[in-house]
Amino acid sequence: MLPIMENASSFKKIMLIGITVGIISGVGALLFFWGLKYGTLFVMETFFEYYLPLEGQTISEISGWTPPPVIWLILPIICTGAFLSGLLVYRFAPEAEGHGTDAAIKAFHGEGRIRWRVPVIKAVASILTISTGGSAGREGPTAQISAGFGSIAADALHLSPKERRIALATGIGAGIGTIFKAPLGGAILAAEILYTRDVESEAILPAFLASIIGYSIFGYFEGYDAIFGTAKIIWNIHQIPLFITLGIICAFIGLLYISCFYGTRKAFSDFFEKHNLPRYLKPVTGAFFIGIFVITLSYISPETMITGLASLGTGYGFIQLAIYNLLPLSVLLFLPFTKILTTSFTIGSGGSGGVFAPGLAIGGATGGAFGMILYYLIPEIVPLSSVPAFVIVGMIALFGGIANAPIAVMIMVIEMTGDFSLLVPAMGAVAVSNVLTGENTIFREQLKTKAQSSAHRGEYNSEILEEISAKSAMRTSAELILLSPDDYQSCIIEIIDETRHTGFPVVKDGKLVGIVTHRDIFRDNDTLKVSEIMKKKLFTLNPESTLDIALSIMIEKEIHHLPVVDKADNTRLVGFITSTDIMKAYTQKMKELTK
Repeated sequence: MLPIMENASSFKKIMLIGITVGIISGVGALLFFWGLKYGTLFVMETFFEYYLPLEGQTISEISGWTPPPVIWLILPIICTGAFLSGLLVYRFAPEAEGHGTDAAIKAFHGEGRIRWRVPVIKAVASILTISTGGSAGREGPTAQISAGFGSIAADALHLSPKERRIALATGIGAGIGTIFKAPLGGAILAAEILYTRDVESEAILPAFLASIIGYSIFGYFEGYDAIFGTAKIIWNIHQIPLFITLGIICAFIGLLYISCFYGTRKAFSDFFEKHNLPRYLKPVTGAFFIGIFVITLSYISPETMITGLASLGTGYGFIQLAIYNLLPLSVLLFLPFTKILTTSFTIGSGGSGGVFAPGLAIGGATGGAFGMILYYLIPEIVPLSSVPAFVIVGMIALFGGIANAPIAVMIMVIEMTGDFSLLVPAMGAVAVSNVLTGENTIFREQLKTKAQSSAHRGEYNSEILEEISAKSAMRTSAELILLSPDDYQSCIIEIIDETRHTGFPVVKDGKLVGIVTHRDIFRDNDTLKVSEIMKKKLFTLNPESTLDIALSIMIEKEIHHLPVVDKADNTRLVGFITSTDIMKAYTQKMKELTK
């Protein structure tokens, strides 16, 4: 086939994927947005008499927000929403539990398929959770909804597995970009969100097209104004070191968010498994704690009441208040921690919603608090008019760091606030935050590079890998942390936290008897022994095996760790090799060949 014909065929597929997914994302995001918008207004104003602040309102409009007259009503309201959401999810689509972006990422790295019922269940469950006060965002559900319908459309169009995955990734970016009116950032997110240290370049072009179409459909009905309006943002070059400092602070707050979120999720999972309780009651339990927490805060002082209310829902209205300098310092100081807590109890308990919006609220409050403190300390450098800039940069730095998507999140927030003048300080802050957060991510299904994804099976140069032995790439047994079958799981968790390693060989009397990875640990409770959770069916290599064999085994068996054993005795461990080790060896060999 002539090159021009191949290009024409490729162009048709990009157009087909982009247009189809774009229409689906636009319509899907619009319907979900309407359901969430009117559901929230109906519940909060009708039952709660709570006229909450909304993003995009002018200063005069948002100043009229009023707290609910009977605060304790939040308890039955939030618990009812959580109960209905949990019942719906665990009865019809358990994979719709939690934050949808991670589920969509997992589907991409798997078969690229999402069951047809998942997008529908996810939409309804998320509306029930968020509209009744659950602390969650709309981006995760939108990502899973758009990706799900993208997967369904790919099957209907008889696309190949590779093209189906591209359609799914395109749906993630287009859906998020559409509902946030951030088409450029959403398109880049489609490529950036799947890996911690790589990008899915093939998703960029169809994502551009899909985002434009989705944004056009959504904007036709909801307008094209930025989500947070167009507040006048003022900053100066002397504040750059302060923005860098904010990036450092946001990194540590972001790490706290990740730790608290997954710690809470594990605690709920362990408790319900240990006591054999119905899983659909998990979200209700989390909602109950949130209700009690917010009610308690409301009786302490007016400021703590505002903090409690800001910890509910998406939190966007309170970000808007912060951008207008209408929140006191005391609220801004405590809001990051209360929002982390309520989000962890909402989504960590199995509630349906996204982690993007809470992440922006946490980052915005962190930036606002830092900006206000600087205003009180050095008003000549940071006047009050500059505080909104710190709010916006805080949003970018925190979530850009913990999502491992600094470029996409930076552009998205800039689009959401309508002020591109903040690109310079935002770049510095998010770069520092991303470096400090490292491999830690709020999206646990992200893989490090394409080499670890089954979506790219067979794409790496096998001839080069055939020249590299396992012996030259492995870590020797002397360098490894070896586990005993009698060790407790709690010990492994401590080792993972300290070393960031995710897989360990299990040895008894000098013989290899199993392997444990981080995926085994999070399914069970701390009281279990290694012997109860380890994998006993092992896939191994010998030192003379080449890395193309190692990679083939990893891809076929969907694993990332391989023990290396003595050729004469397959129970004697001599080393350990991971997919990361293979990539390092491959990269080193390529450097040697190009010298």
